[in-house]
Amino acid sequence: MSEAIEGQAHRRGRTWMTHLAEHGVYAHGRTLRATEANAAQGLELVGVTAEVTLIPVTPELETLRAADDAREHALRAAVHALALRRTTRRDIALATRAPAWQVKQILAEQAKKDDSQPPAESATTAKGTV
Repeated sequence: MSEAIEGQAHRRGRTWMTHLAEHGVYAHGRTLRATEANAAQGLELVGVTAEVTLIPVTPELETLRAADDAREHALRAAVHALALRRTTRRDIALATRAPAWQVKQILAEQAKKDDSQPPAESATTAKGTV
């Protein structure tokens, strides 16, 4: 596959429909994968060999994507705020209910952006204090 083409798929009754306007190709199928395969076959008919990726579009999915984006933004803000208070990565992960790898990734991106160091893995505490 020499090219990757991305398009939108809309639900019409029991089928998914797509129109790849730049190539004049319409495709449909009962599943998203079948619609992608049909679109790829349609592209081959007009001389284009490409991998097709379809993004399903419905009002409910748009609402879901907006909620996911809002959660991601809130998570980044919370991780950043806790890191400024020298909270450990493990505690940040527990507090935000995010996987440790995601917290580490957010802190690394923030450190790269700010040229600052991420907090230490564990805080040193005096014996007998919490």
